Amino acid sequence: MKIRNLLAISIGLAFSSLVYAQETKTEETTAAVPTEVIDRLNIPGPLTFNGNEYFLAWSKQNSATWAQQQYILRDDDFKNYKELINISYFDKEIDIETAVKQKVEYVEKRKERTQDKYSFVSVTESPDGKEIIVDYLVTVVPQEGESYAEYNIDRFKNFDTNGKKSFVIFSYSKRIAGDLKYSSKALSKERSRLMEAVITTAVPMVTYKPTAVEPKK
Repeated sequence: MKIRNLLAISIGLAFSSLVYAQETKTEETTAAVPTEVIDRLNIPGPLTFNGNEYFLAWSKQNSATWAQQQYILRDDDFKNYKELINISYFDKEIDIETAVKQKVEYVEKRKERTQDKYSFVSVTESPDGKEIIVDYLVTVVPQEGESYAEYNIDRFKNFDTNGKKSFVIFSYSKRIAGDLKYSSKALSKERSRLMEAVITTAVPMVTYKPTAVEPKK
């Protein structure tokens, strides 16, 4: 499936108090790597994406109906990754347009708050309306360490298996450290290729057996 075969849609949205709940891959919610990673979604690994293998590095049971897993390249550093795949699985039906709206609002509000002049967000819908992709770029200037640009692609998809409703967000993230203008431009040049890779990748099948919800820290 080519990107040009997707129907692009533009969304003009007002800011709201809703926060994009599944987000953990940007600087706002950096997590420490646990000593033992539980495969909560029972996805055979490693994942293969765009010719590379990604290994499970982090997982969390956020609620009784929401589990999340993240994968990185074999030699990558989870805290300062170069590429990451995030899978958020919701064991219930979620309105896809509401989820997309929250994501766009999150990126736009962040851009205004941080005065991120390189940031952008775009929404693309499949012809059948069953999937929506939000892709966006942000730049980060951490208190410690090197600044970087981060390009993200979030693929929103509803499932209906024998009457069982579920919702998955398959996300890919890539970072380039260094001069923000250069790194943002470099990631923008990869946009079409990475978008096509996400669009054509099969979303992994999930066999969900909820574990104990982890307490908030």
